[in-house]
Amino acid sequence: MNILHVCTSDIGGGAEKEARILFMTCRQRGHASWLAVGYKRSNDPDVLEIPRPRQVQSWARPFWVLHGRLQPLEGRLRGVGRMRSWLRTLAQGRSGIEQELGREDFDFPGSRRLLSLPPKRPDIIHAHNLHGGYFDLRTLVEFSHDVPVIVTLHDEWMMTGHCAYTLGCSRWESGCGNCPDLTIYPAIRRDATAYNWRRKQNIYSRSRLWVSTPSRWLMDRVQRSMLVPVEGRVINNGVDMGTFHPADRLTARAGLDLPPEACIVLFSANGGKRNRFKDYGLIERAIALMNQDELKTPPTLLIVLGGDGDDEHIGRVSIRHVPFQNDQATVARFYQAADVYVHAAKADNFPLTILEALACGKPVVATAVGGIPEQVKGLRMANCDVRIGGLNVYGRDAATGFLVPPGDAEGMALCIERLLGDEGLRRQLGHNAAQDARQRFDLQRQVNDYLKWYEEIIAQWKPW
Repeated sequence: MNILHVCTSDIGGGAEKEARILFMTCRQRGHASWLAVGYKRSNDPDVLEIPRPRQVQSWARPFWVLHGRLQPLEGRLRGVGRMRSWLRTLAQGRSGIEQELGREDFDFPGSRRLLSLPPKRPDIIHAHNLHGGYFDLRTLVEFSHDVPVIVTLHDEWMMTGHCAYTLGCSRWESGCGNCPDLTIYPAIRRDATAYNWRRKQNIYSRSRLWVSTPSRWLMDRVQRSMLVPVEGRVINNGVDMGTFHPADRLTARAGLDLPPEACIVLFSANGGKRNRFKDYGLIERAIALMNQDELKTPPTLLIVLGGDGDDEHIGRVSIRHVPFQNDQATVARFYQAADVYVHAAKADNFPLTILEALACGKPVVATAVGGIPEQVKGLRMANCDVRIGGLNVYGRDAATGFLVPPGDAEGMALCIERLLGDEGLRRQLGHNAAQDARQRFDLQRQVNDYLKWYEEIIAQWKPW
């Protein structure tokens, strides 16, 4: 098959990582596979950059010149900042005006050349994140008339008036408008959420789309939204078991220059503690509540992987911020070096970081939001009761970690302490985690599911 994957970038967060892995694995299987991106950051010849305007239009130059000349006066003369903002908007033309009105920017004409980017015409398009300032969502109408199009949702953006996660708001079900928070990524300047919602609805009503989600949680929301696919299918994310697997903890620590005797807790997120959809503040509050007995508990190190910041301390817990690591073997060593993986989120779909931790045989403590309860088999036990109704709970021989309610710092602290203080429980849950990951979250299983689906769609598809 000729498969064209589409995503914001080839290197980045969970969605970008998932798209890249899928594209590369399809290529390894002998298929012609390409990845079209808005922002290319690798040298892979099969990663194709979607053309984006790089030159300033001649009519816009006077606006930019005046915008630059006014810069020294900003902050010194009243109104200069607002004038510079309007000059910038005018220089950006229609796109700038749309953004000023709060309308989502779909003005990316280069994406109309998508089908001509690869050396062969694709048999199918598999799109991932379509937000991020590189893709004209309106092109889905014409593409879906010419070739089958699958869209994998990694968040809720395609169903909302602007936000990637609704954070408890239900307006997306009835048309948005009166948005409670315009600053949620992707932020907009004015409340045009009802307009944005209707425009998306109009695009989807004229398109023919197959939709997949990694979690049942997100597919349930798809079925309640204006995004009505030809077929919806839940295909769990997968991880490369050849890279993410259990390994000797001390050896991993030695390779990363980490203290061999410390209790190590790991948290990983794109942007680290600055990621708005994660809840790093909850982890800090939980760490502050942990009652570490100096005579019984070795020093504890919290590693925050994926962001930046200065080393710090909360009580007897040291915190080390480690920048984003592109090398997956290095990422795996951080999981292998840890005792416990902790994942606090305000909103999440089916995070790869949890799957990677499970595959490396690490018990997980996570907030029960989005699709996370589908990943972690939560253990309920005395003195560490997660207090969540309606969730499946497991015995010691099957559980892979603990689930706590969002915002529950006390519950998270109890669960982390319970695992750090009981090596036998930690080993048992880690063993369960590695087994469960191999059974449910193997990358090869995910690729098999997609390739089979591609074949089914291509066999039944006819041009409109």
